[in-house]
Amino acid sequence: MNTTFALTPQQRAWCARLRTLGEQLAPLAARCADGRVDRPLLRELGTLGLLARAVPAAPPWRRVSALDLCLLRESLAYSCPQAETALALQGLGAGPVADAGTAEQRARWLPAVAAGRAVAAFALSEPGAGSDAAALALHAEPDGGTRADDPAGSPEGWRLTGTKTWISNAPWADFYTVFARTGEAPGARGVTAFLVPADRPGLHGEPLDMLAPHALGTLTFDAVPVTRADLLGAPGSGFRVAMRTLNLFRPSVGAFAIGMAQAALDASLEHADGRAAFGGTLRDLQSVSHRLAEMATRTEAARLLVYAAACAYDAGDGEGADLARRSAMAKLLATETAQDVVDAAVQIHGAAALQRGHLLEHLYREVRAPRIYEGASEVQRSLIAKELYRERSEGRDVATGGAGAGEGSASGVGKAARDDPPGAATGRAADEAGEDRL
Repeated sequence: MNTTFALTPQQRAWCARLRTLGEQLAPLAARCADGRVDRPLLRELGTLGLLARAVPAAPPWRRVSALDLCLLRESLAYSCPQAETALALQGLGAGPVADAGTAEQRARWLPAVAAGRAVAAFALSEPGAGSDAAALALHAEPDGGTRADDPAGSPEGWRLTGTKTWISNAPWADFYTVFARTGEAPGARGVTAFLVPADRPGLHGEPLDMLAPHALGTLTFDAVPVTRADLLGAPGSGFRVAMRTLNLFRPSVGAFAIGMAQAALDASLEHADGRAAFGGTLRDLQSVSHRLAEMATRTEAARLLVYAAACAYDAGDGEGADLARRSAMAKLLATETAQDVVDAAVQIHGAAALQRGHLLEHLYREVRAPRIYEGASEVQRSLIAKELYRERSEGRDVATGGAGAGEGSASGVGKAARDDPPGAATGRAADEAGEDRL
């Protein structure tokens, strides 16, 4: 049994094995052109059984372990960031299908994604809406009649019109989990999630040339048809679907960053030990040795916060009023720490670290993006502060026997949450608190 603060010998051995696998995958990853989905690498990740750790591969589609996902991403990031990213994007893109998909959707796509045969993508960001879900403009226009058996009168189908951009794996994915405005309510409550296969008429994509060498692109929706069979969850519940996926993956973004920070730290330790300078080695200089100590301490602190958030997620089976805060804290501290550690490692190495092909040159480009995607650092700070005041308010209500102490459960989201599908409580807590920033 693991605790938040220590891994079992079996987990440590698994992490070591993953680092070795990353080293073996690195030559394969290096063959792929920048900006393209690496399908041979995905197939190898599937053959090794690693994708099945990030994507439920077979019924009963059990929830992915957040801690396993963190250990997997951290270990692969240490030795092969390309393999880590390929794996993580499969998990993120397929996450809404695993969470809210129908039996038919899961059977059609999840085994193929876990085997590396199908490529998934999470399509949320737009030119005018990244972290602010309330600003989503991709519009779902009702198409056809309404269901006679639905008291809400929701339509049989929709036409999607608008643009998504900075979408990982676009335009090369085989399907997209798309978040569009259906307008059941204002802001985030009027967003619906759809599963959209890439071959739908009216769906077009263009690649983007980004700093990090990953596949990202823009998608244009020109009256793309979707039906009720393409829904991921109920109409108007798309924000909660997105939040549940992000609450699982945000700590593991931190783990990805920590893997890169550890690689940069280890490279710096080796370099400082062997580089002659001023009659000794770099490690003999107090300014360098103290910087190394600071890098190591901050990396370990961030790692523990990531593990704590993942363990809290697993202990509550994906539910709990504090998961949004814990996930945001883990991602914030780990990604900001990794940026500082990699930058310090470049400084310790000097000009050699900036040469194309150097480990740190690669990490320097890779480490910047995690501070932006899946919620920028500034958004994480806003979310954390909002959650702190929400928890403070609920604690005050409980202490005084007020409104929050009545039907509210331990998760702090009340009776309505118990009527949601499994895992919905965290999304509802954030949504009902007015949190529309992903």
